[in-house]
Amino acid sequence: MENRFFVDSERLSKEALEKKHRLETDPSSRKDYMEYLQGMERIESDVCKNVIDQMNSFDYMKYTARDVKAALEHETCSIEDFKALLSPAAEPFLEKMAQRARLETSKHFGNTVYLFTPLYIANYCENYCVYCGFNCYNDIKRMKLSMEQIEHEMKVISDSGMEEILILTGESRAKSDVKYIGEACKLARKYFRMVGIEIYPVNTDEYRYLRDCGADYVTVFQETYDAEKYETLHLLGHKRVWPYRFDAQERALMGGMRGVAFSALLGLSDFRKDALASALHVYYLQRKYPHAEMSLSCPRLRPIVNNDKINPLDVGEKQLCQIICAYRIFLPYVGITVSSRESAEFRNGIVKIAATKVSAGVSTGIGDHESKYTGKESDGREGDEQFEIADNRSLDKMYDDITGEGLQPVLNDYLYV
Repeated sequence: MENRFFVDSERLSKEALEKKHRLETDPSSRKDYMEYLQGMERIESDVCKNVIDQMNSFDYMKYTARDVKAALEHETCSIEDFKALLSPAAEPFLEKMAQRARLETSKHFGNTVYLFTPLYIANYCENYCVYCGFNCYNDIKRMKLSMEQIEHEMKVISDSGMEEILILTGESRAKSDVKYIGEACKLARKYFRMVGIEIYPVNTDEYRYLRDCGADYVTVFQETYDAEKYETLHLLGHKRVWPYRFDAQERALMGGMRGVAFSALLGLSDFRKDALASALHVYYLQRKYPHAEMSLSCPRLRPIVNNDKINPLDVGEKQLCQIICAYRIFLPYVGITVSSRESAEFRNGIVKIAATKVSAGVSTGIGDHESKYTGKESDGREGDEQFEIADNRSLDKMYDDITGEGLQPVLNDYLYV
């Protein structure tokens, strides 16, 4: 696909700075965020309309304590029940929600907690997303790992005992094309039993290629399901095209991926509406693709390089706990991931209630696993991190802590024949 958006953020020219200013101050200078670009695949699907219609009609202030009590008493949680559980009226019932969520988690997942780690292989990006440390106008140290470097990073991670990896890149086809990502997936198959990818959205045939290279599942953050708010946050790049991003998980399933993961970045917009839309995105796709494994992530905004003032909008730990418990009650079979964006204390607590997957030994930088895992002195060639993490526990520490909570850490439960 033609690359029309890449900006070398390490050497911003006067022209680039002027363009950045225009994008920030003049909405007419931005491309239509609902218009597909050349090469973007369109699919026929009613999922988006169903999700957005429900989100737009969600008046969470109308729900009462009676609605919340009724929702908790129902054996099966309807969409209307789920809305009640996300409402402010549910906040006084958080303990009862946690008890119900714990029961559903135990029923469907036992006392297991799955562990994985992310591996960022490049941080070049063609998008201007105002909240992201990788955005193309941010003056950070950019890096793209070679295949030799990727394999070295993977070996370091594998030697720690990890069996599941999530491969991530910045969103740049120019610097990290699909073939590059596919070769990284092939390498990952040598070291890991489970391989996920979190990359820019691609077309169905490209997802099929990545599956054939060894990828098992695809994670895509919609960031916010509020299209008008999305437009103000994504000022440049392919990511700006809201509907193409929304359909990414369905294209991945059409391409044969075994699983897909969903998320809004809580705090960018109205978190209750974004939480509703994220779960309904899963709900409707479950009914179209009942064979697929689906999961939800629950990230909040974190400080980024060159901007330490970015924080979640109205989303405290109490609200996050409410969302996660509501997810579990509404979607009892779905995996729920809580990342290292959250504190060790919060993650230790939530895995006993509703979360089923956590990351360990995390780095959001490029090429720094050896220095972080082994203590070897850095050679100074690493790329900058996407955001600051709050929980930096190693795999061994995370494993011990989970065991200490009376839970069973799981590194992998797949058998390939």
